[in-house]
Amino acid sequence: MSRASDPIVFCGFSGIKADYTVSEMTSGADKSVRFLVSGQVQGVFFRAATQEQASRLGLAGYVKNLHDGRVEVHACGASDSVEALERWLWQGTPNAQVDAVEVVRVYPGQPAPVSFDIR
Repeated sequence: MSRASDPIVFCGFSGIKADYTVSEMTSGADKSVRFLVSGQVQGVFFRAATQEQASRLGLAGYVKNLHDGRVEVHACGASDSVEALERWLWQGTPNAQVDAVEVVRVYPGQPAPVSFDIR
């Protein structure tokens, strides 16, 4: 729940698809997308680098390791910035070996955090 002083960002669109890029799925100014990144993406500073890249792009959301070895990324912000992050996720850090970046879900109109966190 947000405090009265916290700004709230809404990302208003909907849809569910996998194996498509964000730009193929939605249009509009703001997007909120969950990515699952597969490959050698844990133990290679992937989360810290993702946070840095997302913050540089002005995105809110989070990045976290999953028990199955993948990394989950939830990004919300300007459409072109979310698409830039998706492109960056495919390369990742120098020691990462990215096999797949799956677009799992586009979230309709829900509040998003105002920063990008590592969980």
